[in-house]
Amino acid sequence: MKNVYLILLFSFFSVSAQTNFEKGQKMMEQKKYGEAKPFLENSIKENRKDYKAIDYLGEIAIYSQNWDEAIACGKKLIIAFPKNADYWYKYGGAMGLKAKSVNKFKALGMIDDVENAFLTAAKLDSKHIEARWALVMFYTELPGIVGGSESKAQKYANELSSISKVDGYLAKGYIDSYFNRYANAEINYLKAYEIGHSKTTFNKLYDLYLNKLKDKQKAINLKEQFDEKV
Repeated sequence: MKNVYLILLFSFFSVSAQTNFEKGQKMMEQKKYGEAKPFLENSIKENRKDYKAIDYLGEIAIYSQNWDEAIACGKKLIIAFPKNADYWYKYGGAMGLKAKSVNKFKALGMIDDVENAFLTAAKLDSKHIEARWALVMFYTELPGIVGGSESKAQKYANELSSISKVDGYLAKGYIDSYFNRYANAEINYLKAYEIGHSKTTFNKLYDLYLNKLKDKQKAINLKEQFDEKV
C-alpha cells in the first residue's frame, strides 16, 4: 500500500513540475494550438532564448493565418541560427503566404526577400526537399516580368530528382500542368505514381485526368487500380 502512495505522489509531483514549455509542447503534439500558445508565450517570458518555443509559436501563427507574427518568429530564428535551412524555409514560407494575402503592389516589394529566404535554405542544405519545392512553385507561378522563370523552376525540379525521383517527377508534372502541357504532365505524374504508389501521387494524376484532361474513364480506372492496392 505504501508503494501505491509513493507512485501516486511521484506522479503528482511529476505533473506539477512540468515546465510551461513541456505543457505547450504536449498541446502541440495533440494539435491543440490554441491551448499551447499561452504556455509557449510564458516559456519565452521566462527565457527569451527559448527558440523551440518561438518555432512552435511560428507554426501556430501559420495555422492561424497570422502572417506578421509568423514572420516575426521566423526572423528571430534566422538571426539566432543563420545556418539553419529549416528556419530560412519557414521564414520564406511565412513571407510568401503574406505576399499572397496583400495587394499586388505590396506583394511586389516582398518578392526579393521571399526568393532570398528559399535560396538560402536550398544553399544551406543540398537535400532540402521543401525549399526546392518552394522554389519550383515560386519561379513557376511568378510572372516573368517580376522574376518568374520556367528554366529556374526546371533547375530545382532537376535537383529534386537527384534527391527523390518521385518529387522530381511530381515537380516536373506540376510545371507542365501549370503551363497547360497536360500530355507531358501525364507522363511525369504517371512515372511518379508508378514509383511512389502513394496517396499524393495518386491524387495528382487523378486530378489531372478528371479536371485537366477531362478524361473521366481514365480517372475511374486509376481509382479502381489504386483502391485494389490499398
